[in-house]
This record gives sequence, C-alpha cells and structure tokens, in this order.
Amino acid sequence: MNIRSVVTAAVALACVPPLQAAPYTPASGADVIEHLPRRADPAQRELARMRAELAARPTDLALATRTAQSYIATARSETDPRYYGYAQAALKPWWAEPAPPPQVRLLRATLLQSTHRFPEALADLDGVLAADPGNAQAWLTRATVLTVRGDYDAASASCARLSAMSSELATIACIANVTAMTGRAAQSEALLDLTLRRNPEADKEMQVWVLTLLAEMATRRGETQVAEQRYRRALAISPRDSYLIGAYADFLLDQRRPQEVEALVRDQTRIDALLLRHALALQQIPGQGAALNQAVADLDARFNAAMQRGDTVHQREQARYVLQLRGDSHAALALAQKNWAVQKEAADMRILLESALAAGERSAAAPVLAWIKKNAVEDVGLSRLARSLGGA
Repeated sequence: MNIRSVVTAAVALACVPPLQAAPYTPASGADVIEHLPRRADPAQRELARMRAELAARPTDLALATRTAQSYIATARSETDPRYYGYAQAALKPWWAEPAPPPQVRLLRATLLQSTHRFPEALADLDGVLAADPGNAQAWLTRATVLTVRGDYDAASASCARLSAMSSELATIACIANVTAMTGRAAQSEALLDLTLRRNPEADKEMQVWVLTLLAEMATRRGETQVAEQRYRRALAISPRDSYLIGAYADFLLDQRRPQEVEALVRDQTRIDALLLRHALALQQIPGQGAALNQAVADLDARFNAAMQRGDTVHQREQARYVLQLRGDSHAALALAQKNWAVQKEAADMRILLESALAAGERSAAAPVLAWIKKNAVEDVGLSRLARSLGGA
C-alpha cells in the first residue's frame, strides 16, 4: 500500500467540513466574499478534467475512486473541506449500498470519519478488512478512529497488523499515538522521534503527521521549546495544513502569544476551528473589541446553523467558544459532556475539566478524572486541572 494514501487516511480526522454561516449580504460590490481556486492551477485543471470525464461515465468505478481520492487530497492541501462533499458526490452510484466495492467502502469510511460518524466508519473498515486483510490503509484508519474513541486495546491491535504491510515509520507512529495516551508518553515520544530520524526519505505527508504527533507529545509533557521546534518544522513542510495550524495556534494561545496566532490564522477563518482560534487570539490582544465582536458574531451564526441542522461534529470547538468567548460555563459543560461521549482525546478531556471547574460542578469532572487515572494519561495541563478539581 502506498504510504501517501495511508497517511491521507490517518490525518483525515483532522479535517472536517466547516459549519455553514448564516446568509451574508455584502455591504458593497467591492467586498470580497471568497477567494476561489485559480483555474490556471494545474491541480484544478486536472480536477476539472476528471469531473468532466466522470459526468460522462458516472459508473466508471476506477475513475470515480480516482476522482474521490483527488478531492480528498485537495481538501487537505487547500484546507477547504468542501472538497469532501465533492468526493462523496463522485461516489454517488455506490454511496447508499450496504456493501459497496472495497475501494469505495474505504473512501466512504474516510469521509464518514471526517464528520465523526465513527460507528459507521468502523463498520465500513471492518467490511473492507474482511475482504482484504492486507489493506494497510484500512488498518491505520481503523487504529486512528479507535484511538480517538479511547478504545486503546483495539487500536493497538490494529497498529500491530501494520508491521508486516507498511513502513516502519507508519507502524511506530500508529503505536506511539496509542501508547503516548496510556502511561508511556516519554518512551513513545523517544521511539517515534528516533524512527523519524532513521527515515529521512519519508514523504511529506508522513513527516508532517509524525512531527505534529511529536509536537503534541512534547506539549503534553511540558517541553515547550521542543514542541515549538517540531511545530515549526512541520509548518515549513506544509504551511496550510489546517489541523497543524490549529494545534500550533492552541500552543501559542497557551503561551500568551496572540499576535502570532492572528498572523497564522487570519487568512483561513473560513474554517470554523481556525475562526475560533482567531477570536481567541483577538480576546488576548488589547484594543481589538470591534474585531472580536465580529468574530464572535460569525461563530455564533455558524454554530446556530449547525445546531439547526443537528450537526454535532464541532461540539468540542463549540464548548470552547461558549466557555471562553460567551462565558457560559454551564452550557459549555453540557456540550463538553456530549462531546466526551463521542471522542476522548486530550483536548476533549481538557475542555470538560475546564468547563466543570468554571461551572463549579466538580462531580461532572469525575468521568474524565477516572479516565486519566485508569489510563495513566500524562499531560501537565490536565494534571493542573485535576489538582484544581481535587482529583490528584
């Protein structure tokens, strides 16, 4: 299995479709609403060619899957999740089938996980693996989904299957992503860092994914200088990776460096997660009241539209928004609890503990505190919150 396709599946979780804002009427004809991709861009010309071919042959399986793969890759490279919708449209003839062809089913799993429909994604991945047990991309994607859900034993088992069918770096990254959350943070980080150094020929997607994992691991251990070096190395390779930008922005916000956050995200606020970081940065910068009010209004419109659609993908981000920008700790706690039922990453733990502490509802933090203790989660920020809540 090509490593590029493996990593595309692994990092797809970070790129979810944006919430749609309320209808916007420009004040004048000079207002810029959106910067569209340049038609002269070779990648856009290739997409247009494939789209035209697919319109003429919509049931051409090979063409449809190639087109969907190209759209998924473009969604990441352009930080424009609308391309996920185009990818789904390319697979329309098979999308509703219970058991479509394996190549379609794997792509469907990738798209389903991008909207946090994890049970459906896992069902598709299990179907793919039943038909093709040697599919490295499916094993890695399955491990990633299971890690996000906190099923560490099952995730480790999926990672173990990679060793005979993928690269050393992909296998170690998969395993370290699990073990770093289960009491072996320093060892996992050291092994993954060593493996990256031993594999300088790894392609860019793999390097960015691993460097981002390493930066997050260092951040959780309180090694801020090491974390920053890794974030900057990753950004030098992929300056438009939306997950990476969001992670680094959070790091900078914690360091009280809002001007750097603003410079990092100001041109990408069409992505809701980055609009949130933009607003949080403005909140830390004196004299930005008007700009902050506009950012908050934009976020409010997007989250309201999502709630009307029944969209729950962004509950973690919405909880941060409600807590930190709206100051409603009880509403934030309710959102964080709903989010915790779906996913259990370090950021999910943090927002629930912060909301419980702000709301004065320490009992609401008990499930997360128990989770941290049970799995020996090592995170200096979570440890501080736990102590404040009387959990450590």
